[in-house]
Amino acid sequence: MDKKEIISLIDYTLLKPTVSKEEIITFCNEAIEYGFNTVFVNPYYVSLAHSLLSSHNIKVGVPIGFSLGGVTTQTKVEETKESIKNGAEEIDMLINLGALKSKEYDFVRNDISEVVKASEGLMTKVIIETGLLTKEEKITATQLLVEAGADFVKTATGFNGGGATVEDIELLRSLVGKELGVKAAGGIRTYQDVIDMVNAGASRIGTSGALAIIDSIQDQNNFLRW
Repeated sequence: MDKKEIISLIDYTLLKPTVSKEEIITFCNEAIEYGFNTVFVNPYYVSLAHSLLSSHNIKVGVPIGFSLGGVTTQTKVEETKESIKNGAEEIDMLINLGALKSKEYDFVRNDISEVVKASEGLMTKVIIETGLLTKEEKITATQLLVEAGADFVKTATGFNGGGATVEDIELLRSLVGKELGVKAAGGIRTYQDVIDMVNAGASRIGTSGALAIIDSIQDQNNFLRW
């Protein structure tokens, strides 16, 4: 994959809790310089990022229920609505992990469905935090988000341990087929990581290390299996 193809797959992220306004401005300028399609910032900075990026046709995405997922459904819904009002164009929501572990599957499905509805047709991805789940829980979580109408399944936040693995991406892709997207996120730091994830079935990559990845790309030829 060449540099342009890699850039088109990446969601460039800056979600650390201590990020300053000045860092967001620098981050947005980097997104413009490198030509990323989408960036992700915390809800507080959506309006600022949108004001800096909208004229460059760069979407601002927002994490909902970040980074633990345990807030109420109504809180997630209101956070989604306010973020959209402020300029967010993609939604990455975190599943309620406690409810999933408690086998409260109707609640989990509804939690996702209500955010999907509040997103009003915008791209909605559901983070299932694969590093904290058994294989059976990964399968169940993916089935629930499909039933709830989400557009993507996403591996991880990168804040709760674990991250994207080739095995998990292969599993998630096998579960959703070609109908839904699979976003690999958490611990993706190198060009080879990106290639491995895409070969395993990822259609989007989330990383805060996007610049280092792009800058490391040489004239390499890599064959994509998927």
